[in-house]
Amino acid sequence: MKVEIWAEITCPWCGLGGHRLDRAVERFEHGGHVEVVHRSFPLGSGLPEDRTLSVREFLLAKYGVIPGQAGVPDIEGMAAAEGLAPYRVLDNRVGNTDLAHEFLAHASAEGKNGEAWNMIFRAYFGRAESIFTLDDLLGLADEIGLDREQTRQVLADRRYRRQVQQDARQAQQFGATGAPFTVIDGRYALAGAQDTDTVFGILRRVWDETHPTVLVANNDAAICGPDGCAVPSAHAAHA
Repeated sequence: MKVEIWAEITCPWCGLGGHRLDRAVERFEHGGHVEVVHRSFPLGSGLPEDRTLSVREFLLAKYGVIPGQAGVPDIEGMAAAEGLAPYRVLDNRVGNTDLAHEFLAHASAEGKNGEAWNMIFRAYFGRAESIFTLDDLLGLADEIGLDREQTRQVLADRRYRRQVQQDARQAQQFGATGAPFTVIDGRYALAGAQDTDTVFGILRRVWDETHPTVLVANNDAAICGPDGCAVPSAHAAHA
C-alpha cells in the first residue's frame, strides 16, 4: 500500500499531520507493507528569498491573530498532547522554502525521502532552526550523510525546481487546495491534518478493499503448493 503526503515544511499542521500518519502506520497491523512517500507542496514561494520573518510578525500581519489566542488552535499544545514535543511554532521564523523543497527532492532521489523529511521537520519545529539558506541545507545534508559538494551543486543549479513544481501540480490535480494533503493507495484523499484514528481507519478500509479475505471451507481441502499436491485424507483412506 502506498501513502503519499504532500506538505509544506514550515506548516505546523503538516508536521503534526506527518506525526499522526506515522502513528497510524505504527498501529496498523499491516504497517510493514505500507510505503510512505513525502512530496512537496510549497506555500511560501511568494515570500522573499533574502530575508525571513518571525512567525508572530507573519501571522499578525496576515491574519491579525496568533495561535493560542481566543478561537485559534494551540498547535504547540496539541502536538505536546500527542507526544510531539518540543514543537516550536511561535518561536520560529518563516521565509521562502523553494530551495528547501529542492533539497528534499535531491535527498529523495538519493533514497532518503522519509529520513530527510523527518529530519527537516525536527530541525525546524523541534529545534527552531533555520532551513532557508544554502548553508542551512548543507548542514542538514551532513546530518543524513548526503555528499556536501554534490548537494551544493544540485542546489546551485536549481536542478529539482521543476520536480517540486510538478509535485505541487499533482496534488492540485487530486483536488488539494492546501497542505497537508494525503492520498492513500490512489483511492482516498484526506485534506488537512486528520487525527490518528481517522487515518488508521482509512488504512484498514483500503487494505480490506484491496486484499480479499481467504475463506477455507474445511481443513481437508485439496491444494497444490511449492512442494507438490496434498491428497485429502478421505481420498487417501480409500487409496
